[in-house]
Amino acid sequence: MHARRAAPDDWPEPEDSDDLDAFRHGQDTIREIEASGVGDVTGRTLLHLRCRSGLDTLSWARQGARHVVGLDSSEAAVEAARELAADLGLGPDRAAFVTAPLYDAAQAVPDPAYDIVHTGAGTLSRLPDLRRWAETAAALVAPGGFLHLTEFHPLTGVLDDEMGARIVRDHFSRDPFDDAPDSHPDFDTQAVRHPMGEVVTAVAEAGLRVDFLHEHDITRFQRFGSLEPRRPGPRRPADRPLVPLLYSLRATRP
Repeated sequence: MHARRAAPDDWPEPEDSDDLDAFRHGQDTIREIEASGVGDVTGRTLLHLRCRSGLDTLSWARQGARHVVGLDSSEAAVEAARELAADLGLGPDRAAFVTAPLYDAAQAVPDPAYDIVHTGAGTLSRLPDLRRWAETAAALVAPGGFLHLTEFHPLTGVLDDEMGARIVRDHFSRDPFDDAPDSHPDFDTQAVRHPMGEVVTAVAEAGLRVDFLHEHDITRFQRFGSLEPRRPGPRRPADRPLVPLLYSLRATRP
């Protein structure tokens, strides 16, 4: 097994027991960036591509989504999500979880289309074929519905891992930037970098109309030593130049 350094676009470690306990006691995991970008989900159907252990997916159900579906390639993650849904009293009619590669989502999920299709930060770096991702996601958006994603900003992938103060990697490189995928059981491919222009172009070519593209100066976890841990997420100190750490995009099916 290969030693693995932290990849610039990786998720933090899986949720610990404190996170799960807080969730079981009513604390949702949807962050303001996602809440404001997605809006009111009451009565709507939502598909979460690469749902991990299902906390965000189940949070959307708690916020009023009529039916949520989570998809992940990890059987262990999906089983954990199903167990958690059962513990919360959410049956498959409210929250269903399926195991499948993201590219096979159209054949794996229970419904042909959803009001909202969502992917969270850390997803795109594990998908080498971005056009295929966009076509898959767009095909699952119902007429009048939309695709929403949050993702780590490409800039974070070119900065040094220690302080995020120096450019040390090629922004346009397509070479994988971490070690072999078998070093982490949740990932089935090596991580690759996708510039934001590539993402927007893939979404537009898949037939969706881009509603917004926002950049954010906060992130999901303590990515660099220079970040301050504060709400709603770690960010650079006020006396340092701000840089984008996350971005969000929404695109509607006309």
